[in-house]
Amino acid sequence: MPRIIITGASDGIGAEMARQLAQTHQSRLQLTLAARNAANLETVAQQCRALGAQVLIAPTDVSDQAQCRALIDAAVRQFGGLDALINNAGVSAHALFEEVRAEDLGWYERLMRINLWGSVWCTHAALPQLKASRGRIVAVSSLAGLVGVPGRTAYSASKFAMSGFFEALRTELKPAGVSVTTAYPGVVDTRIRYHGYNARGEAAGVSGLKEDGAMSAAECARLIIDGMNRRQREVVMTGKGKLGRFMKLIVPGLVEKIALAALKDDVKPH
Repeated sequence: MPRIIITGASDGIGAEMARQLAQTHQSRLQLTLAARNAANLETVAQQCRALGAQVLIAPTDVSDQAQCRALIDAAVRQFGGLDALINNAGVSAHALFEEVRAEDLGWYERLMRINLWGSVWCTHAALPQLKASRGRIVAVSSLAGLVGVPGRTAYSASKFAMSGFFEALRTELKPAGVSVTTAYPGVVDTRIRYHGYNARGEAAGVSGLKEDGAMSAAECARLIIDGMNRRQREVVMTGKGKLGRFMKLIVPGLVEKIALAALKDDVKPH
């Protein structure tokens, strides 16, 4: 019976992963859902329970180490162990670095605490249980964690840091039989960019990226789950993403032009 924790599970990709896992495993699934919004978590939990899953909701702010540890402890108490941890919680940001005032730079640190440290703290707390079950770890990064994207200095920094941490951890845990899968979604049709930070550290309310042809949350969730089940090292989700990481080594200037072209005209640097 799989015992799985998903952070950032109240909406978007995290909620979709929860529903798909419940659909697949039904009464065999023991699922812990974590996010800050308890009401939204309960809605997702009810959807999963209707499919037969056993669900624990754990309102959690992953930027707080104590809450990360409490999340893992609660899941283990409820279900007796852990087979997979999906580090999906994250916040987006879009701001040209020169537009961020010195007094507002604190939100760079807040973003790093959520995107990087939240996944580090949850993973550290879960590690003994995952080693015991020879389980799976998933880190949901971004194509912005493979190629630096203009206007996303803070976000790219946090996702590059995630990629480096989990790449090193993958090698450390290989002898223990614990797999580490890093997922690199591109532009996904969720509201994450609208809720992310602007230059002042406030909710942006708009997306700075062109979103034509954005991947659905359902397809993104399916690819992540499939990668986890197959114990893949990486899941790079788009053809452009797969090509871009190699082009970066050969023609980096061209990759920079492509990244700049992905911005809306009104947010491009001048």
